[in-house]
Amino acid sequence: MRSLYGKFLLYTAGIMIFSALTAFLAVNTYYHQNLKGSNDEKNMNIVRQLTSYIEQSEPDDLNLYLKTQAAAGYKLLLVNEDLEGRRYGQEFRVDNLDEKDVQDVLHGQAYHGMKNFPTETFVTGFFSDETANTVGVPFKYKGQEYALFLRPDIKLLFTEVHYLLGGMVIVMAIASLLAMLIVAKRLIRPITQLTLATKKVGKEEFSGILQIHQKDEIGQLAESFQKMTERLGENDLIRKKFISDVSHDFQSPLLNIKGYAGLLLDETLSAEERAGYAKVIQSETDRLSSLTKQLLLLTSLDQMMSPLKPVTYDVSEQLRETVRKYRWLLEEKQISLSMEIEDAELTGDPAFLEKVWENLLSNALKYTPDYGTINVSLDSDETTIIVKIGDSGIGIAEENLSHIFNRFYREDDSRTIAAEGTGLGLSIVQQVIELHNGGITVTSEKGIGTVFTVSLPKL
Repeated sequence: MRSLYGKFLLYTAGIMIFSALTAFLAVNTYYHQNLKGSNDEKNMNIVRQLTSYIEQSEPDDLNLYLKTQAAAGYKLLLVNEDLEGRRYGQEFRVDNLDEKDVQDVLHGQAYHGMKNFPTETFVTGFFSDETANTVGVPFKYKGQEYALFLRPDIKLLFTEVHYLLGGMVIVMAIASLLAMLIVAKRLIRPITQLTLATKKVGKEEFSGILQIHQKDEIGQLAESFQKMTERLGENDLIRKKFISDVSHDFQSPLLNIKGYAGLLLDETLSAEERAGYAKVIQSETDRLSSLTKQLLLLTSLDQMMSPLKPVTYDVSEQLRETVRKYRWLLEEKQISLSMEIEDAELTGDPAFLEKVWENLLSNALKYTPDYGTINVSLDSDETTIIVKIGDSGIGIAEENLSHIFNRFYREDDSRTIAAEGTGLGLSIVQQVIELHNGGITVTSEKGIGTVFTVSLPKL
């Protein structure tokens, strides 16, 4: 596979060749279409002036005169009545003048070889050094008929200025090519760095920092890639911690189940002891079941395998029904409940939002001691509903408030009631609310209580 730098060199060379070929064809076409006739006329006037002077002055030495004119920048061909030719100046590259054309000139006709020179795509007529590409006229010298054919000597017409200009063009082309190669190298270097960085990301190496500080599109790409890499690194850490937490949370109840199941094999146990061990096993089984369900729900939310199915429904009635489900626990713990719920409807997924109210209310019941209080309220306006669920429970330390929505977070596994939970409930609550374009906030004071406030748009 060719590298990008190699492709750039190939494309640059191709563009230069194509440009040169296009320019040549354009100039050649322009010459044949517009300049060939005027060039023929111009040289015809020159050869007529030469022959007019010869006829009027009859120089003593015709050969010397024609040599002098040839030295001024022309190629001359002199043909006498016997069709004997003599050349003055540099030799023609191709001698292809037709004998019939020579006879016509000797008989008084003018020869317009430049004007009638055949048009060829890849041959510029102006530079075609052939005897056929000349102009010719007849003249008399000392009683004899002659034909004089003329064309410019291109080599002699090129002066020092032309060579300087040509050299300047060549130097400019070389300098431009070198400059493009250097610029291409600079442009491709950050792409090479990005390629190496992507290979590292493929190996799960997310710690590299790109040293690309450009302000162009490549710089923006590098900045986006760096942010993506940082996010992938964070997600990788979260994933590893998630696996660790899941393993820990599954291991503990499984060890308890295994341990108590082993104890039940002891035939000397009393019925009361067996019932106690069975109760522990049932409790740990319920915990595993709850953890599994919540993990499946989180996976569904993350991957949106079960997209939201929004409908317009009575959210106030749903909130009241959720409270009724926990009436038995309220009575068991002698907790005082106050409700101020306005009638309101919203558009959302009832199944997912029910999980929100259940998680928040079950947390309030879990962390509120016997004889405590829980307050549930729902207020609404034209666009939004506000649900508040507060309790007089153990509260949350201020430094831990920013972590409570993290997965598997529990304030202190060894000393609080939080150890009974899975640490996934509030994470589920937050994701469901965000999927409904809402928000959730929490205020809490250690030993005083906690209030969760949920705001959801009605539509």
